[in-house]
Amino acid sequence: MADTSPPLALSLFADAPQSVTFKKLRKRLVRGALQAIDTYGMVHRRAVESGAKPRPKWLVCLSGGKDSYGLLAVLMDLQYQGALPVDLIACNLDQGQPGFPKHILPEWLDKVGVDYRIITEDTYSIVTDKVPEGRTYCSMCSRLRRGILYRVAREEGCEAIVLGHHRDDALETFMMNLIHGGRIAAMPPKLLNDEGDVMVLRPLITAAEDDLEKFAAAMNFPIIPCNLCGSQDGLQRVAMKQLLTDWERKKPGVRQVMAHALATVRPSHLHDPAVFDFLSLAPGGVGEDDPNVPF
Repeated sequence: MADTSPPLALSLFADAPQSVTFKKLRKRLVRGALQAIDTYGMVHRRAVESGAKPRPKWLVCLSGGKDSYGLLAVLMDLQYQGALPVDLIACNLDQGQPGFPKHILPEWLDKVGVDYRIITEDTYSIVTDKVPEGRTYCSMCSRLRRGILYRVAREEGCEAIVLGHHRDDALETFMMNLIHGGRIAAMPPKLLNDEGDVMVLRPLITAAEDDLEKFAAAMNFPIIPCNLCGSQDGLQRVAMKQLLTDWERKKPGVRQVMAHALATVRPSHLHDPAVFDFLSLAPGGVGEDDPNVPF
């Protein structure tokens, strides 16, 4: 018997607003994700569609926050449109935080009909026990989560784990590295793990956080707040977010200008001999203009 059930994306968006504003927002997020997927080669769509490459499977990390809900919805939308020849499985890591509402994500995932896996690992107790009082939990918590998600991806036969990080996350990371780390680096849209067997993908890397907030509110996602990192004051990332917010208020659009800079790099105008061969630079070679640097 033929499957007459509605496509998953139709179920997900069944109660979505029908306003022009929301439709434009949805289109902007979907279009941006598809552009990132194609620009960074997250999946070779034509090769998969032609059968030249096998259909990949992605582990979509779902925390219960606005960004990961938005990520899953956008990927399902692309699937529905036939633009994403990838199998998706959602994964939530229950870290054992006191009061975590275990029922919310399974109930929502069952409702929208997405394949999923819930992993329970008490990393909360490990982090709170090992990290000295007054220090932030983020680094150890992230390492523990990463290891677990890589393991689950291998068990599920997924070639990639997919994260909901967006443009503003990348800018905050860039600022943290610049000011506190003494290096120029941000969140890559595509990364191969140390073992070389699992990709890390960020299809929303060009999406504005403000758009994802509006999208989550319009879709009425059942948001689950994280009370681990958010309970600590003075986090570097919070300070960077506030700094970027202040700049945006004084110069609207500055976040987008900075995001463009992350994808428009001139290694010859930085100082790292590992990324530009200064030793071979000599008269008689190929030169370049220097219009934006004063003598």
